[in-house]
Amino acid sequence: MAAWVLPAIMGASSVISSIFGGSSASKAAKERMKILKQQQQENQDWYDRRYNENATQRADAQRILQRTEEAIRKRNRAAAGREAVMGGASEDTAREKESGNKLMAEVTGQIVDANEKRKDAIEQQYLNRKYGLQQQEAGINQEQAAATTGAIQGVLGAAGTVASSLLGSGENKKEDIPTI
Repeated sequence: MAAWVLPAIMGASSVISSIFGGSSASKAAKERMKILKQQQQENQDWYDRRYNENATQRADAQRILQRTEEAIRKRNRAAAGREAVMGGASEDTAREKESGNKLMAEVTGQIVDANEKRKDAIEQQYLNRKYGLQQQEAGINQEQAAATTGAIQGVLGAAGTVASSLLGSGENKKEDIPTI
């Protein structure tokens, strides 16, 4: 057997191994990227849903509004009762209703203010998650590039080994190599 056959076989094996290793790393990176893209979409969906909620339709806001409305109704009924029993002026009842309307506007304003703070917190949490997912994506891209570079270097190294074994063996003489 020629002296160059064994190094050539080993070099070919290295080439195949490098290609297979690069391909396996690429498949794993693609799978991780697929999962990452899904997480990014879930983060976006969460943000869209939470950020665009109607603050006055949330359960906590509804409870506050219902309690406020009930308190205003009680005060208005009491004012109307006092007016009927004592013969008070309708201006007192009107003032009581006006006071109730102002209170309802104030409570609604507080709910809107609280909602703005909630939206700011949601946006910050979304951006933090988004940044983290982008960092993971960059890491996967770097790993993929490194795997591709490693595979190419492995193929080139193996090809160099094969070439040097073919050119460096004693069987090939300088005059046997054709010149162009």
